[in-house]
Amino acid sequence: MSKKLVQAITAIDEDFAQWYTDVVKKAELVDYSSVKGCMIIRPYGYAIWENIQQYLDQKFKETGHENVYMPMLIPESLLQKEADHVEGFAPEVAWVTHGGNEKLSERLVVRPTSETLFCDHYSKIIQSYNDLPKKYNQWCSVVRWEKTTRPFLRTTEFLWQEGHTVHATAEEAEEETLLMLNTYAKMCEEFLAIPVLKGQKTEKEKFAGAQATYTIESLMHDGKALQSGTSHNFGTGFAKAFDIKYSDKNSKMQYAHQTSWGVTTRLIGAIIMVHGDSSGLVLPPRVAPTQVMIIPIAAHKEGVIEKACELQTRLASVARVKCDTSDKTPGWKFSEYEMKGIPVRVEIGPKDIENNQVVLVRRDTREKIIVSLDDLETKVVELLEDIQQSLFAKALAKREEMTFIATNMEELRNNADNHPGFTKAMWCEDQACEDKIKEEVGFTSRCMPFVQEQISDSCVCCGKKATKLVYWAKAY
Repeated sequence: MSKKLVQAITAIDEDFAQWYTDVVKKAELVDYSSVKGCMIIRPYGYAIWENIQQYLDQKFKETGHENVYMPMLIPESLLQKEADHVEGFAPEVAWVTHGGNEKLSERLVVRPTSETLFCDHYSKIIQSYNDLPKKYNQWCSVVRWEKTTRPFLRTTEFLWQEGHTVHATAEEAEEETLLMLNTYAKMCEEFLAIPVLKGQKTEKEKFAGAQATYTIESLMHDGKALQSGTSHNFGTGFAKAFDIKYSDKNSKMQYAHQTSWGVTTRLIGAIIMVHGDSSGLVLPPRVAPTQVMIIPIAAHKEGVIEKACELQTRLASVARVKCDTSDKTPGWKFSEYEMKGIPVRVEIGPKDIENNQVVLVRRDTREKIIVSLDDLETKVVELLEDIQQSLFAKALAKREEMTFIATNMEELRNNADNHPGFTKAMWCEDQACEDKIKEEVGFTSRCMPFVQEQISDSCVCCGKKATKLVYWAKAY
C-alpha cells in the first residue's frame, strides 16, 4: 500500500478537523477557490450531490411538486416585507450596489433564501381555491456571508433545493411540512445510511418568520450534531405580509397557508463525518458514484486486461462500475480507491482467471471474499446491500453509544466537557434557560423529539417543572 497516500490523511481520532480537510481535498471532492469561503465542487463531489438530487427530485415529483427557477437577486424592499425574516438574515446577506458603473437606485440582495421571491410571485398568481395547492421546488445556489467556513459544512455559496408550497388550510400545510421532513429522514437513513432524530426546533432556533420548524439531526463521528434538513410551517405569516389571498368556495377571501423546506450540500459533509475512517471516505453504496472498482493484478500478463474489461461489461447491468487499466501499481490503486470510499473492489489476476474466481474486498470492513465468476453478479448485489445496511447499523450503534442523560447543570456540563454526543435533558420551555445552557455549557438545543420521554420532572437548568425533553449538543 502506498505510504505516501495513507500518510496524506491525518488519523481521524488525532485531529478530526484536519482529517476532514484532508479527506475532502485528497479524495478530490472539492478545491478552494479564489473567493474566500467559496468552494469548487469537483466532479467526484458533484457526482455525490447529483445522486442525492436525483433521489429527492423523484420523491418530490411523486408527491406532486414541480420544479421552477427564481431570480438570484432580490430587491431590498421585498426582503423588508416580513420583519422577522429580514432580521434573521440581515447579518449574512451580500448586497449588489452597482450595475456596471452606475449606482443602483435600490440595493439588491444575492439570495440567502427565496421566500420573498416566491411570496411575491404567489401573490400575483393565486386568486381562487382552484389555484391551490401550489407545490413548487427549486434547485439553486444561495449566498450567506459566513465568517468561518469549512467545505460542504459552511460555505459562503452553497447548493441546495428549496421547496415553497401554498395551501388552503392549516391542516394541509402541517401535513405537507411533516411529509417533507419524513422524505428527508427516509433519504438520510435509507440512501445515505445516516440515522436521524426527528423533532421540532425551539422558538429560538426556528426559521426566521416561521410558525414552526421541524428538523432532522444527525451525529458526527466526533460527537457534534449536524442539522441535516429542515421543514417549516409558515402558517399565514408570510401570506399576510405579501397579501397572498384566495377566494374560498363561499367566495370569502382567506389568507393562504405556506410551507418551506430544504436540504443542502452539507449532506456530503455528513456522509464524510459519519462513515469515514483514517483511510478516507467510506461511501454507502446507494449514493456512491462508483460502487465497484475492478483492478487487474499482473495486468501485463496475457488476457488479464481483457478479462477485467469483460467483468466490467457484466457488472454494468447490476452496479455503477469502473475498471482501472492504468499502469499504476495495484498497491497505489488499492490505496487510492480506499481513500475515495468505493464500496467494493474486485481483484482479478492470472491465478483467479485459472480458478474461475475473483477476489471481492469490502471498503467498510476490508474483508476479502473469494467468489466464483459464475456467481459474480449475484454476490456483488448482495455485498452492496449488506454494506449499505451495515453502515447504517454501525452509525446507529455509535449514536446510541454517544447519547447521554443529564438531570442537572452539573451533569450537563460534565457531558459537554467529557462525553461528546447528544445529551437528553428536560426543559421548562423558558428561553432564559436555553440561553444559559448555551452560554455556560456550550450546548444548543438540537430538537424536541416527536417521541417524548419523561426522564425527570424538573428543568435541567432552573429546576422548575419541565414540559419538554430536548436533545442538546455542540453542533456544526
